[in-house]
Amino acid sequence: MVELNIVNLLMVLAAAWLGGILAKRTGFPAILGELLIGIILGPALLAVLETSADLDILAEVGILFLMAYIGMEINFKDLGKASWAGLLAAIGGFVVPFGLGYYTILHFGGTHIAGLFVGIAVGVTSLATKSRILVDLKLLDTRIAYVLMAGALISDTLALIIFAGIIGYVEAGSIDTAGLAWVAGKAILFFSIALLIGIYLFPLLGKMLTKAKLTSRTILVTILIIMVLGFSELAELAGLHGILGSFMAGLFIRDSVFSRQILKDVSAVFHDISIGFLAPIFFVTAGFHVTLDVFQTDLALLICVIVGAVVGKILGTTLFYLPSGYGWREGFTIGTGMNGRGP
Repeated sequence: MVELNIVNLLMVLAAAWLGGILAKRTGFPAILGELLIGIILGPALLAVLETSADLDILAEVGILFLMAYIGMEINFKDLGKASWAGLLAAIGGFVVPFGLGYYTILHFGGTHIAGLFVGIAVGVTSLATKSRILVDLKLLDTRIAYVLMAGALISDTLALIIFAGIIGYVEAGSIDTAGLAWVAGKAILFFSIALLIGIYLFPLLGKMLTKAKLTSRTILVTILIIMVLGFSELAELAGLHGILGSFMAGLFIRDSVFSRQILKDVSAVFHDISIGFLAPIFFVTAGFHVTLDVFQTDLALLICVIVGAVVGKILGTTLFYLPSGYGWREGFTIGTGMNGRGP
């Protein structure tokens, strides 16, 4: 049985608040302060705060609720319009840093498998981190934000498929084509089912709720939570991360279930629960998992990997973004934004 350590939870929330305030006062998004305060006060340095099973559970729920809230703030049609530019950004922002990370490891005497894992780590773009940064900077409802979100969504999905393929290669000693096709097929099946539910079943549910006069905010928030958790579990069953499911649920909830006024009310509840309470726990505790032992190994290798990751993401996105027609300057901006990696 998991017991709630109230004192530890209180200290984590206080640290998150302090870190967020200091970051915003210096012109940075609050997420940076939450991550840094987790590193400083966590096991990596001062060890004032510690992780626990109860915090892990709250953090996991927090990131699911955060992505649901982000989905409710995103216009599905506008996201679709940004999908082509997002695809270009995702490909360029993954391929180039992946290659740089892979060959950097080989250059320093590492194995091919180590190079592949490092390549994925520096090539992937974190949807959750990107979303929180856009919220903190109040840039969520912009065209560039839609491109970043589309790119991160595509990048995360492709990275999970590629990662599964590498795991299969490590275990079997060869590329399992059938297994890789099954992983990709499950991902496609998830998005197909999510689209069908969101387009056809969610509007029907909204009409049923209105007809039955089940429109109180408490009831609707409860139903919304059930939808979000259901989509999250569906994503997990497909071999993807639950945050993709909660994000998709939020997208369809925005346009299919609630009226504009009701949506405003329930999304405000999710904003306060996620941004104000649970999501900061996730980002502070993410800092607990940082280890500084890497600085005691090969500092030159570490610097090369970091530089390759940052420069490769910007360069790759800028070059691959040119066919979008929006120019290299926007590609450079998108590439800089795609560097928001994280938990």
